[in-house]
Amino acid sequence: MKECAAEAARVARGVGADQLSMPTPCTEFDLRALVNHWVLHSSYGLECRALRRSIPEELRDRDFTTDPEWAEAYAAQLDRAVHAWTDPGVWEGEIDLSGTSTPAPVVATMLLPELALHGWDVAVATGQKFRMSAASAATLQQIIDSGAQRYRAYDMFAQAVAWTDGTDPFLRVVAASGRNPHWASSIRT
Repeated sequence: MKECAAEAARVARGVGADQLSMPTPCTEFDLRALVNHWVLHSSYGLECRALRRSIPEELRDRDFTTDPEWAEAYAAQLDRAVHAWTDPGVWEGEIDLSGTSTPAPVVATMLLPELALHGWDVAVATGQKFRMSAASAATLQQIIDSGAQRYRAYDMFAQAVAWTDGTDPFLRVVAASGRNPHWASSIRT
């Protein structure tokens, strides 16, 4: 979680204001909409779930990108969110997800792909790379493999994309989530 948050913050800092209308691998979102979704769920949502709170209503419709310092604010919020999960007690018990009690570790494993995969989406849409260690990529691969059907049932993932290039283990995660690891080159052609 800490590694993904640090990388997400780095990628956010690389987003230019002039890029916010660009397309993204998430075809239903332009970059501005994707960044707003990513900021809300991967930082505020991550912290609120740890604290057993709902995301405040006033954040749900906020355009975070109107603040010229949104990336720094996002990085600070990510730090707070990751810190909230350092309390061992947070990992115990259940967390309410839209009226369904879900074990805290399961919630964390649902939020981690939100952080990393949308981080990749933002990175490739802006000509950056989302970097991840092999160990973290392996953890994400396990999460994706065990939850892919559930994610697909809620239209969070498309069908897996065939990917045989083993040079970047995180790109296997990207492909398993239904994203095209070659999206950046396909959009430019």
